[in-house]
Amino acid sequence: MAESKTIALPDVGDFKDIEIIEILIAVGDQVEAEQSILVLESDKATMEIPSPFGGTIEAINVSVGDRVNEGDAIASISGGAEKPAEPAEPAATEAPTPAAAAAPATAAETPAAAPAAAVESAQKSDATPGKTLRPHPGAGTGGASTSGKTIHASPSIRRYARELGVNLEQVIGSGPKGRIAKADVKAFVKSSMAAGGGGGGGIAVSSAPEIDHSKFGEIETVALGRIQKISGAHLHRSWVTVPHVTQFDEADITELEVFRKSLAKEAEKKSVRLTPLVFLMKAVVSALQEFPGFNASLDAAGENLIMKKYFHIGIAVDTPKGLVVPVVRDVDQKGLFELAAELGEISLRARDGKLSPGEMQGGCFTISSLGGIGGTYFTPIINAPEVAILGVSRSKMQPVYIDGAFEPRLILPLGLSYDHRVIDGAQAARFTNFLSQVISDIRRVLL
Repeated sequence: MAESKTIALPDVGDFKDIEIIEILIAVGDQVEAEQSILVLESDKATMEIPSPFGGTIEAINVSVGDRVNEGDAIASISGGAEKPAEPAEPAATEAPTPAAAAAPATAAETPAAAPAAAVESAQKSDATPGKTLRPHPGAGTGGASTSGKTIHASPSIRRYARELGVNLEQVIGSGPKGRIAKADVKAFVKSSMAAGGGGGGGIAVSSAPEIDHSKFGEIETVALGRIQKISGAHLHRSWVTVPHVTQFDEADITELEVFRKSLAKEAEKKSVRLTPLVFLMKAVVSALQEFPGFNASLDAAGENLIMKKYFHIGIAVDTPKGLVVPVVRDVDQKGLFELAAELGEISLRARDGKLSPGEMQGGCFTISSLGGIGGTYFTPIINAPEVAILGVSRSKMQPVYIDGAFEPRLILPLGLSYDHRVIDGAQAARFTNFLSQVISDIRRVLL
């Protein structure tokens, strides 16, 4: 008789009482080792839990809506062999949000990453998601649904909405299945005040009309992926609540490319790819050290600036499931080859969907690169709560007038989007000018 084994919740990081939002198995199902069996939702990420064993499901010990912790029994399984389970796979993150996988660039290109904004994949919410609640009498404007629409919000969020007089039916949730977080309620209040109630002269936007596109020809409806849904809401919130301005500039990377190529053999011996993005990361840290106001975040009240003493850089990576933003920590303390190795590893795990929620948190500044794809300039959306983001396009050879003659130089286009509440235009221009100088002469990072 086949031995019965218990599938327990593995280590999923610093998370407690994580809600089960979907069960992917049933009693009697045949599953393989590493097959996803459960979907969990924390306040920072949605993640799929794989089975460490293959075999037949004998019993399921949990239900949708239950909250579980590391070591809790999920199911019983019989038969099959054990395989080491991979870390919990984040199926979506608050944020971020193209289908070609981003990878470090080849010789003369910067790496291809997210074309729009880098969105922090695990954006921390002030509220803990609760179970799906049906409308009930006496809930008030904070929770009642007069239209019969199901509102996905926890009791604490409903109470918070009632205190502010917000009808949750009008709030767009940023979580899976439209779950509403505290930040969504805040964003709704801010947009409502801007639209008329706050006297700020904002623009009121009416709801988009329902259109039957099938009247005009054949159509196909394709559901957005979970990452796209969550990142889309985060992008929209950042765009409407943060006053964006973009400063464009150019950097001469002719000498940098010569230096990078001179290190190619040494990089090969270390089994790493020394891409232009690695040099950009070091140059950005140098600029953040020179202009600390860019290495900061506004507090929730918008009255204080939180100055960060660490330098964690988010790198927007384009994966088949959507945009994710893994964070490379302590870039100021690492050398080029160490950063190249870490960047290659984290990009690979991002494309394979193997990043843990903790690897997508804590960024100070984000780089979003289109270098491996093409284009000239673009305006990236700020990855709130950061206050700036750098968009990098494809470099190209251009004639530059130097000492009375034109010379061919490799020019890299830059686009810096910044939060105008924190940074003014003069500061942004100084930042991009300094960054351009460092990139043009990478030796400046030693100063």
